[in-house]
Amino acid sequence: MFKALFSRLIQSLLVLLVLFTVTFFLVKAMPGNPLNREKAMPEHIRVKLEHYYGLDKPVLAQYGIQLGRYLQGDPGYSIRLEGREVTDIISQAFPVSFQLGVLAMGVAITIGIPAGCLAAARKNGLIDVMAMSIAMFGICLPSFVIGPLLAEFFGRKLQLLPAFGWDAIDPKTWILPAVTLGLAYAAYLSRLTRAGMLETLSQDFVRTAKAKGVPGWKILIRHCLRGGLIPAVAYIGPAFAGIISGSLVIETVFQVPGLGRHFIKSIETLDAPVIMGVTMLYGTLVIVANFLTDLAGIWLNPRLRKSS
Repeated sequence: MFKALFSRLIQSLLVLLVLFTVTFFLVKAMPGNPLNREKAMPEHIRVKLEHYYGLDKPVLAQYGIQLGRYLQGDPGYSIRLEGREVTDIISQAFPVSFQLGVLAMGVAITIGIPAGCLAAARKNGLIDVMAMSIAMFGICLPSFVIGPLLAEFFGRKLQLLPAFGWDAIDPKTWILPAVTLGLAYAAYLSRLTRAGMLETLSQDFVRTAKAKGVPGWKILIRHCLRGGLIPAVAYIGPAFAGIISGSLVIETVFQVPGLGRHFIKSIETLDAPVIMGVTMLYGTLVIVANFLTDLAGIWLNPRLRKSS
């Protein structure tokens, strides 16, 4: 068990190193100069700024300096927001994105897993066909289409919910962004849950329980739920990281002051420290989420525990 965890830790560190390297050189390959401003800048100030940010050094030297800083936990300062640390930008904006991601994941789990269980229990029935048809519709329809439609209908026409803005203590402002972001993941979860439950329901112990007269709901909940949720649990970890890192469009649509606006603005202005900081944060989230998902899978599946 500990050997497998140590191996996964080494793999995660190597993935982070590759992610850092690829992102760094991709940013350096982007055309333009991050010090270009709308107003002309005196040459002596440009030279000082290039020296301050290390832009006057060779690319490989810049790579080594940046890697050393990240190993010390210091991603540097933003070029666009002069004098402001990248860690300060992330610490201020990331909690909003994280809160939105948690709410969206709650929406996905609340809708997706019960829908998948009901569809599996009523295989090829009306509930199954309707649930899977809606799930396919949710998968095909992108969130940047669903978001404006929900904002127009519930925000402008019915005026039931705020169409734009975000308040950390006002639940009304959470609903539309969270629902929009969570619907697609709910669709995936419902299909995965249905597949896992159908596979479990076809096992011999289920037929034995039915022969003994055990009620169907008890078979579904007590005997099949734990094993049937393995595919869904394996998806939840990466999906949660994907929700947080993929909320950029939703934050823009609903004017949520999360990390997405800083990330998009940093790309527009070639603010390399912010691009690197946000990318490494999202990469770390994906790796941690996959690691926790593996642990949950080992806990749910006895065969994995024995093999580990």
